[in-house]
Amino acid sequence: MMKKYVGLAVTLFAFAGAFAQTASPARDYSVAVLWQQHAGEYRALCFQAYSFARISLDGALKASDSTKKNCVVVDIDETVLDNSAFQGHEIKKGISFSQKDWTEWTNLAAADTVPGALSFLNYAASRQVETFYISNRESADSLGTLKNLQQFGFPFADGRHLLLKHGTSDKEPRRQALAAAYNILLLCGDNLSDFSNEFYRQGKDTKACTDKSSTWFGTKYIVLPNPMYGDWEQTIYEHKHGISEQQRSEIRLQKLKDYSR
Repeated sequence: MMKKYVGLAVTLFAFAGAFAQTASPARDYSVAVLWQQHAGEYRALCFQAYSFARISLDGALKASDSTKKNCVVVDIDETVLDNSAFQGHEIKKGISFSQKDWTEWTNLAAADTVPGALSFLNYAASRQVETFYISNRESADSLGTLKNLQQFGFPFADGRHLLLKHGTSDKEPRRQALAAAYNILLLCGDNLSDFSNEFYRQGKDTKACTDKSSTWFGTKYIVLPNPMYGDWEQTIYEHKHGISEQQRSEIRLQKLKDYSR
């Protein structure tokens, strides 16, 4: 009988070891995606962000330059459209991102709305405030993106108001061009780069830059929660490019703080 239990223990140990070796590094992202898909706190934070946006918009309208039209600038992914289903698809494939899969996903126009986004932008439209969608989606994603926005009735979802990536992921030139013709009353995004290119420049202390801009958050800058991906990952990987999924997973483990350090 003892041999039987010892044999079972050895088998289970071997199975656990084999599982640990074959489990995809992309599984590291599972909890983040599950939180976005299932947590009431995620929805609450989105509603909270857009409630602040409405209050801030009302205040900004009172002080706006009457010689220009008014607008708000919003990112798309994880700001007005929820792509967690795409992220779940990638994890189940054992990867974190594939451009081919992303193009397939955007063409489906199947992303759901981020809670509170549509209500806020419709409110802005009712106050004669235009919406511009500044996104780093590729121009090839344009038709699918517009279809996705239009099927929910997002205001100003047309070619003139959709400013996608052309050559550079830096959104600052697009924001500056827009600011020449419009009062940008506020900006909504899930990534600090949606507000300014200052935050994630190499050599910059992102935390210090964020602290310096603290009074802008909840007023001029409206931040949406996104635990799944973002420019913050650049600092984790120390701006290394071309590293494997396994290397990324190992770096993530090394970068975790614990109470012994």
